[in-house]
Amino acid sequence: MSDHRDRCAIVGIGATEFSRHSGRSDLTLATEAALAAVDDAGLELDMIDGIVRCDMDLVRPNDLVHSLGLRQLNYWGETGPGGVAPCAMVGQAIGAILSGQAETVLVFRALNGRSGRRYGQAPPGAREATVGGNGSYDEFFAPYGLVTPGQIFGLMAQRHMIEYGTSEKDLGAIALACRARANANPRAQMHDRPLTMDDYLAARMISRPLRLFDFSLETDGACAVIVTSTERARDLRQKPAVVRAVAQGSLPNPQPGIQYPVLMRETLTTLPAKVVAETLFRRAGLGPADVDVAQIYDCFTITVLLELEDFGFCAKGEGGAFVSSGEIELTGRLPINTGGGHLSEGYIHGMNHVVEGVRQIRGESTSQVPGAEVCLVTSTPLPPGSALLLVAA
Repeated sequence: MSDHRDRCAIVGIGATEFSRHSGRSDLTLATEAALAAVDDAGLELDMIDGIVRCDMDLVRPNDLVHSLGLRQLNYWGETGPGGVAPCAMVGQAIGAILSGQAETVLVFRALNGRSGRRYGQAPPGAREATVGGNGSYDEFFAPYGLVTPGQIFGLMAQRHMIEYGTSEKDLGAIALACRARANANPRAQMHDRPLTMDDYLAARMISRPLRLFDFSLETDGACAVIVTSTERARDLRQKPAVVRAVAQGSLPNPQPGIQYPVLMRETLTTLPAKVVAETLFRRAGLGPADVDVAQIYDCFTITVLLELEDFGFCAKGEGGAFVSSGEIELTGRLPINTGGGHLSEGYIHGMNHVVEGVRQIRGESTSQVPGAEVCLVTSTPLPPGSALLLVAA
């Protein structure tokens, strides 16, 4: 049994509007989400004594201490990078609480991902910046034009199609499932924009075989959650979403760099999700069959398909058939991304998945899965990765 099993819970959630242009600073967004999470939990601000952030966030812990008016910060931490961070950040908060370094921890992610830094674009000078090594293998890719995440995941999607016969419509089934959930969610950027398979197939190709609707949104916004001990959670306002288990991990021989080196692995169709899943389910004493609903990291549609295989919801190579059979719809075996996900709700680097996971456990989602008691949340698009399992108290 894992030492942290069921010992901590998420007791408050908060989010800003998800938009293309917030007109506000990252700090303002983070502050709004944090205040909403504290209020949701029914806590006083003075009770927050820990903060965990993503190492790519522009907002620092001391920035929030000042903007929120916190009196004492006993713990601060960070993890990352980017999309692999959210579940790991919750895990770090749990570690701080169980080690006695903090009692109530704020976990947040804020970004102007459309009007500010656009993570889907290559930064200026990307081809030249990596020449000479800089401690990674990126120099073997960037100078030759492989400079964006979409290009990398496009190659991974091509490999899966070649090896297993996965089709474009299989990827489209993921995009349509997420859009349908967003259409029911007034908070989603794509709330009022239905999507059909014809629309999906007619969309422009960006990085073959990935089309426009295979890509996550670019979003300005922030999300925050409050983590504390399960014992304390019982006395607070909201029904707690208990963290059954959390895990981090990486594949063997991940190679230096953030993204490009995945193309040098023995296989392109296995993510760190596989290693993380093994650890997570062992710590939780659960398996894929016990999961009622999942918030799967979806920077691209192919990422969802690979994670579904790696977490054991279907066999390797059968992800296309699994998603196209309706198993990821609300009436299917594993409803996914019930707020709309990154593909259609907003891209807050995985933190909106954690928030939506809590809503499912509370029974408050706009696409609620009846009787949902176990929710998987993944942050496993690239090495390393993290994931957690939320359960009803």
